[in-house]
Parts: sequence; C-alpha cells; structure tokens
Amino acid sequence: MADLDVPQSKSRDLDKLLLRHGNLVDPGFFPGPQLRDDIREFVKILVVGAGGLGCELLKDLALSGFRNLDVIDMDRIEVTNLNRQFLFRLEDVGKPKAEVAAKRVMERVSGVEIVPHFSRIEDKEVEFYNDFNIIALGLDSIEARKYINGIACGFLEYNDDDTPVRDTIKPMVDGGTEGFKGHARVIMPGVTPCFECTIWLFPPQVKFPLCTLAETPRNAAHCIEYAHLIKWDEVHKGKSFDPDVPEHMKWVYDEAIRRAELFGIPGVTYSLTQGVVKNIIPAIASTNAIISAACALETLKIVSACSKTLTNYLTYNGGEGLYTKVTDFPRLDDCLVCGPGILIELDTSITLSKFIEMLEDHPKLLLSKASVTYGESNLYMQAPPVLEEMLRENLSKPLYDLMGRVQKDTIHVSGTSLKDKERQSIQTKLRVVFKGADVVTDMDTAIGA
Repeated sequence: MADLDVPQSKSRDLDKLLLRHGNLVDPGFFPGPQLRDDIREFVKILVVGAGGLGCELLKDLALSGFRNLDVIDMDRIEVTNLNRQFLFRLEDVGKPKAEVAAKRVMERVSGVEIVPHFSRIEDKEVEFYNDFNIIALGLDSIEARKYINGIACGFLEYNDDDTPVRDTIKPMVDGGTEGFKGHARVIMPGVTPCFECTIWLFPPQVKFPLCTLAETPRNAAHCIEYAHLIKWDEVHKGKSFDPDVPEHMKWVYDEAIRRAELFGIPGVTYSLTQGVVKNIIPAIASTNAIISAACALETLKIVSACSKTLTNYLTYNGGEGLYTKVTDFPRLDDCLVCGPGILIELDTSITLSKFIEMLEDHPKLLLSKASVTYGESNLYMQAPPVLEEMLRENLSKPLYDLMGRVQKDTIHVSGTSLKDKERQSIQTKLRVVFKGADVVTDMDTAIGA
C-alpha cells in the first residue's frame, strides 16, 4: 500500500518510450532524459486544421511531450461543429477555430505553447512552413493537402546521384476520417510516396451534370445544387455566394425546399444543405480520436526514433468491427512534385518568355501560365498583377543570365496542368542544363534542343 503514496509522473507512459531501449527502435535511437527534454525544447510542430481531427491532434501532441506547437485554420466555429470538435463551446460560436483551440489546450496542458494562425494556408510565406520540424495535417480537403504537399516537397533537394539530401526532408503526418473509416500516413518527401504519388487513392468528387439539376432532379442533393449553382446566379447577378454567411445558406435551403416540393422529392434539410454546398464529410468523434492517436504516435516516432515509423499508410475501418491494415505504397520515381525534377536542356540564348512557352508543349508537363522561381528569387509570377508587372521585364532576358550563368541547377515552376479536364494547379522542379555542359545524359527528356 505504500506505493500508492508515491506521486506518479505525468509523463510516466511517455518515459517508457523515451527513457529505455527496445526491440523495435531505429538505429538512431538514444534513450534518456536528454531526448525527452530536447523534444520539449527544440521540436516545433505545425498542425494544419483545427476541426474535428485538428482538435484531437493538438491535444494528443501536447500530451505527448511536444511543447512548441502552431495551428493554422481559416474557419470560424459553427454550432454544427460542437458535436465532435470537443475544444469548442456554445459561447465560442463565431470565433476563429485556431485561436480557441490553442487557448483551450494551453489551459489544460501546462507548459505547452501554441501559436494560433487565423489564416488561409496560401496566405503564409513559404518560409513559414520551413520553420517546423514536422507538419501534421488534419484536413478535409484534397486541394489543401496538395498545396501543403507541394510546399513540403519544394524544400527537398537532391544529390548528384538523385538521392535526397537528408536535411532537406520535411516530414508530414497526414490523417483523414469519414464516418467510421479513417487513415493515417507518414510522408517523407523523396523517401516515401508523397500525396501526389498516391492521388489515385482518393475517389473523384461527386459532380452533378447541370442538365440533370435543371431538368430532371432525382434526389435532395440535386435540388440543393440547383439552388446553389443555378438559381443563386439567376437571382443575385454579380453577387458571389459565401457558404459561411448564414443568410446565404438559408436562401439556398429555402430555394431547395421549393424545388423539392415541385418535383415531390423528400429529404431536404438545413444540415444536408450545408453538407452538400460545403462538401462536408461526415465525422464521428471516436474515429477522429483513433486516427489522431495514430498520427501523434507517428510524429513522436519520427522525432525520437523510439520505434520504426509506419510504412507507410494505415487504414482503419470501424464500421464492421475494428479493422486496421498497413500498406507499403511505392513512391513514383518520376513524380513531378517529390521527384528530383525533369531534365531539361536549353540553349543559353533562350529567353524566359520562350522557356515558359516551352513548358506548355513538354509532354510530361503541359504547364500553362507558369510562374518561375530560382532559389530565393521570383523570376516571373503570373499573380498578383502588381508583382507580374514588376517582373515583366525579365521575360525578354535570357534564362541563362537570370540564373547567374550557372551551367546547371534546379528551378521551381508552378502553373495550371493541361493534362486533364480538372486543370489543376501544380508545382514542380526542373533540372535545367544549358548547352555546353557535359552532364546531360538523357536527351530523350530534353526540350529546347
């Protein structure tokens, strides 16, 4: 009974992982109090998203010994969030999610410092993301994941033998949930498949033909999308629809009800209207908790090497029992995002304008309206207009001169891909070699020759 009087350390379970050796640890694991203290003092984690999964991630990471956290989210709290985003209360409705989530976790976990960012991820400078050791994703958007994936892979550099430079690898831990299903994955750019390497894992988003919406609606979602995509523009000419404005959403709901009554279609509710218009994925608190725990553990394993990391994709299905499976997906060697970059040979006289035109015809790129960056310098940017005007004079200059007359180096380009109907934005690296250098070996991939 005397043992009951001994105070228990708040980190005793964490200490079991970090203070002693084991059979599943990585070779670089050095257990001891110094490791635990270094994680608390020096490791910085960015949590992207402060929704159902993001709230759980913040809590789990704070309780796992991480003391320097940032969280970024552009949304404000809504009443519909309260059933699963446990850090929020009724009095928080209308407040920024990131700010409230950070405040609540700091109130509950002593010593943790969380910096909130009420912002779009696109509004942050690229170097903002480079300041973190790991980026943890709690997102419900494929486009947002692709953006962060492009940012993280943009920091990646390669050696001459096309092996990644270890210090430039920006690890990401990604989680996602839908109902009783979820996934957790570890992305080590240049080592494991990045988000683009496995984009096929995500089914295409449901899109309804406009003719069906206008002429033959068959379900409640058709009625809602008719009000959203067609009726709104007819009535509010020139006025943009904002899904975060309650009056706008209520208008769409009322119009959808009238449309449904006209065709005798049941099932239109306000919550369904929000779900269809905002593409809300159904979420369950318990699934968020399970996936968040997996992501937090993988984050701890990456920074400490206390165990081997996930290789590299975990799926969870709680709909029919409890089922998990780990899959080792392969990385695409020629991935435009995480790969070493397409080899391009150019003449030293090629202007930046001609180079941008070439990108549209390159069979592996088909990149329209490209922006070009070299090192820390923007050579040309399509937007914003002020920046485009400032850099316009570069278009007539030789790319060779703009790159400082180096024989070979890597540049970054971004633009709209013409390879599919979606016309998606992509960011990629190109290995530019100017004629006269003796390092070009694969002429089949060259352009401009």
